[in-house]
Amino acid sequence: MREVKKYIGGDYDIVVIGAGHAGCEAALAGARMGMKTLMLTMTLDSIASMPCNPNIGGTGKGHLVREIDALGGEMALNIDKSFIQSRMLNTSKGPAVHSLRVQADKKKYHREMKKVLEDEENLDLKQGEVVEILVEDNNVSGVVTRTGAVFNAKAVILCTGTYLKGRIYIGEVDFESGPDGLFPSNILSSSLERLGIGLRRFKTGTPARVHRDSIDYSKTTIQPGDEEIIPFSFLNIGKEFDVEQVPCYLTYTTNETHEIIRRNLGRSPMYSGVIEGIGPRYCPSIEDKVVRFSDKDKHQIFIEPEGLDTKEMYVQGMSSTLPEEVQIEMYRTVIGLENVKFMRSAYGIEYDCIDPTILKRTLEYKEINNLFFAGQICGSSGYEEAAAQGLIAGINAVQNLKGEEPFILDRSEAYIGVLIDDLVTKGTNEPYRMMTSRAEYRLTLRQDNADLRLTEKGYKLGLASEQRYNNVLYKREALENELNRLRKTNITPTKENNNYLKQWGSAELKTPNSLYDLIKRPELGYELLAELDPERPELPREIRLLVETEIKYEGYIKKQMAQIEHFKKLEEKKLPDEIDYKDVKGLSNEAMQKLNDIRPDSVGQASRISGVSPADINVLLIYLEQRRRARSGKND
Repeated sequence: MREVKKYIGGDYDIVVIGAGHAGCEAALAGARMGMKTLMLTMTLDSIASMPCNPNIGGTGKGHLVREIDALGGEMALNIDKSFIQSRMLNTSKGPAVHSLRVQADKKKYHREMKKVLEDEENLDLKQGEVVEILVEDNNVSGVVTRTGAVFNAKAVILCTGTYLKGRIYIGEVDFESGPDGLFPSNILSSSLERLGIGLRRFKTGTPARVHRDSIDYSKTTIQPGDEEIIPFSFLNIGKEFDVEQVPCYLTYTTNETHEIIRRNLGRSPMYSGVIEGIGPRYCPSIEDKVVRFSDKDKHQIFIEPEGLDTKEMYVQGMSSTLPEEVQIEMYRTVIGLENVKFMRSAYGIEYDCIDPTILKRTLEYKEINNLFFAGQICGSSGYEEAAAQGLIAGINAVQNLKGEEPFILDRSEAYIGVLIDDLVTKGTNEPYRMMTSRAEYRLTLRQDNADLRLTEKGYKLGLASEQRYNNVLYKREALENELNRLRKTNITPTKENNNYLKQWGSAELKTPNSLYDLIKRPELGYELLAELDPERPELPREIRLLVETEIKYEGYIKKQMAQIEHFKKLEEKKLPDEIDYKDVKGLSNEAMQKLNDIRPDSVGQASRISGVSPADINVLLIYLEQRRRARSGKND
């Protein structure tokens, strides 16, 4: 690149690099908390883009969206404006794993988010490629764009997605590109490496988009949306949605599909060794599925609309890096796709990212002050994971600049806490995806109580609005009042009452029993007992469901709260940053090395580092106690 004359483009408190889901939340958080913020993006047409699946939420991910919303983020509000189908998943299971998943009109999602960003006070949007991060005296000081503009900044947040040295793979063909055929960012990686930040290659992929009119829907199973629409944002609960939902469709691969894949595996860059990057285990390509699950004669495929104003359909489950002509042959063996027409081919994309263990739990780089990272550059996958990180990075950039305490959610408080703790403490060797199974305390981290857990925190930060906070105060009070009323309301063993209980297969009463205790019975519930409860107040649906959940799972929740209390004790035992773990006698060599590398901020975090054993934790606890006594003696 020829030398470009530099000029001052402007002075900002925060510069956000990238306008994907992480960048949007980071920029909005910074601006809404009072900081003059700039968002720089390769193209304004890719703001909040969905280059992969056209949906928001799903198992585990839906919890993240609700938590982002509870804190005052934008993702839930934006998808509520732009969804075209809504479904609550896992309703046959317990409430801890209920997850909302909605199909997005991806162009509308982009337009609505762009509008929000453009209207935000304190936030400027500019199209430009960042090629250099400026650092002075170990503090970030700004960024430089390809055209030579220098934007001075007190904090910088990198949310580069899959653009860093992005390379597309389709069979034997590969070329430099970002997602969706956009330009990659090829220069910024070198700037990061000059700052001592090591990079590695990860890979993700996306299936083909096919023409809606070329599908034989009579051979598929229709997947309609829920009759009752439950919004993502707590601000929209109880509102009517005048949305004509569009269906998705379920179909299957065939033996012929699998045979074509096996015949052409050598032409897949994933199997020929051309791709170095590691792909996501929990979102594998169709080639991976056929190889790894060779005993299966078919795989589920979902056909999903990309929007209301397009005939492009997304073929979920058919991500591939096979050559284009093989993809077409393979897709046409899927039931209902015999005459399918491609509009965009499937591809794999490889990109640069960091090892997230170089970050603090605030998502700030440990070696350079006020340099933050969020999203896929941290080794995660998914829009929701990115948005959650962007929000936390944005909040903490502001907290740093204001000289206030960092904002850290621990594993017992939020799925966001689990996500970030997993990344920065355990690291990841593949694109990280949030799942409910990753959360130890998922019974208390439900999507229905995210506002009760987090909105007060967001309100104190200046992110959650007065309306949000007042809604939570009402919800908390209504819940407690109803639980107390049910404890005090007794049902007597009259013939009429016992006949009603017998009707639902429940044992008769011999003595008066509270409604609270009756709801605990597996065969009964809050709604079923309404007939025996003439004094029952009119409550919103969400509170009625919360009441039943709190009662039905009371014993389990109490047990989990006791576990959380023990967890909190280890989290509260802080590890001073200046410790050199080589000086802590009794630690294993592996623990000493890992502790010095990751620099955990508490004994609890240290206990989750791979290679740090319970014996090492005991050594740390003894060391801290000896240190405390030594200091106490000096003070005496």
